[in-house]
Amino acid sequence: MRVLVCVKRVPAPGARIALTPDRQEIDTKNLGFATSPHEECAVEEAVQLVSDHGGSSTVLTMGARESEEQLRYAVSVGIDAAVLIPTDGSDLDPQATARGLVAGITVLEERDGRFDVILFGNESADSGGYQVGVRVARSLGRPIVSGIKDIELADDELIAKREIPSGFEVYRLELPAVLAVREGLNLPRYPTLPGRLKSRKAEVASVDVVPEVGGQHKVSFESPPEQESQTVKLGEGVDAVPAIVEVLETLGIK
Repeated sequence: MRVLVCVKRVPAPGARIALTPDRQEIDTKNLGFATSPHEECAVEEAVQLVSDHGGSSTVLTMGARESEEQLRYAVSVGIDAAVLIPTDGSDLDPQATARGLVAGITVLEERDGRFDVILFGNESADSGGYQVGVRVARSLGRPIVSGIKDIELADDELIAKREIPSGFEVYRLELPAVLAVREGLNLPRYPTLPGRLKSRKAEVASVDVVPEVGGQHKVSFESPPEQESQTVKLGEGVDAVPAIVEVLETLGIK
């Protein structure tokens, strides 16, 4: 079995995002980067699938050379091979991103054989477009299900479960197939010291493709208004009891 997982380099979740004065780029001077949380679960699932069923796993991303950091992190937790589709680092819309990934996947499959399972995060932590995995699957002519919280393999069939309010929707897909998974699918492991050492020495292969321009054009970034919260001190010791009771009554708690 060959498993491919596609990841994206994004600002670390929870980080304060600052924009450049012209509002055309994110100011990355003091910003840390990571892999999207959904995609961390996709990486973990790829490692588990290969561990349980044999085969190999590959991690793929498209971006600037700095994206090797996220590829090497995936290797440090058990992914076998890493591939970068290098770009100049500029933002690409979902159409261009999908076209670039499809071109890269096609090169890899022509060289090393078909991927049985391709995993995406349900959406990226920055743009949250929900589009790239669907566009890639459509271009490759393979079935896709998104929002996945459970995966099982049986012979040449993949069983995927999507959580809904009343339980789960169950999908059966013939391989090869594409899945977009959600955070909570599993608990991503932390890299071990041997894993980190291995990732430093790992070769990051490069696939040079030039994706067609997408249909969307960036105008500018806008920072949403920050939500401020205030803390009110109700008092100290027993003197605060009347104020606490008043707050509870206001909230309807008796």
